Amino acid sequence: MSDSADKVSFGTRLRNSFLTGLIICAPLVITSWLIWTFIHWADSWVKPYIPLHYNPEEYLQFAIPGMGLLIAVIIITVIGFLGSNLIGQWVVTFTESVLNRTPLVRPIYKGVKQIFETVLKENNQSFRTVGLMEFPGPGTFAMVFIASEVKGELQVRFNELGQEMLAVFLPPTPVPTAGFLLFVPKDKVTVLDMSPEDAAKLLISGGLVYPDFKLPGAEDDQPALK
Repeated sequence: MSDSADKVSFGTRLRNSFLTGLIICAPLVITSWLIWTFIHWADSWVKPYIPLHYNPEEYLQFAIPGMGLLIAVIIITVIGFLGSNLIGQWVVTFTESVLNRTPLVRPIYKGVKQIFETVLKENNQSFRTVGLMEFPGPGTFAMVFIASEVKGELQVRFNELGQEMLAVFLPPTPVPTAGFLLFVPKDKVTVLDMSPEDAAKLLISGGLVYPDFKLPGAEDDQPALK
């Protein structure tokens, strides 16, 4: 009887040790793989355009992972610095005027520029607020990222209908980079204190990883809800 108990106990300990090791190793391996993949992707785009006599790898005779990414960051920073002075601004303005006169290029360039200007604004609050809304029907809730209040023609049309609307992004699970843009009445969205990073973890995990939450007014030494 004791031998059977010892065998069960040993099997349980073995399983628990494996699961503990998996919890430790899997995030490290996946994170390392994603970083390594991104570095190689950046290198594959940048390195072919580096003149051979400026490429350190030609002198070292071995590949340097991340060299292309580093050069890309330096070039972008230098362009940003040059674009902030008078001559650089004139060059940027002239280039944009040429692009804006090109029929097929103009809508693509203007759209991409507006997206980057909106996302990279220092005071931009788009997608930094998480909310809940009933979807796809009453009694069922989905997590959304609040993009902004509607503007322009949409704002006018919704005002005619007597609606104050929000533009929200509804991401799927477990890949929250794709999804749907929805226009929802403001009073139908419940704003959460959860950060976008915690919301992304919850979505990617399929509802398995919940962020800690401390009730408003709770004492500092009170344990957070999980």
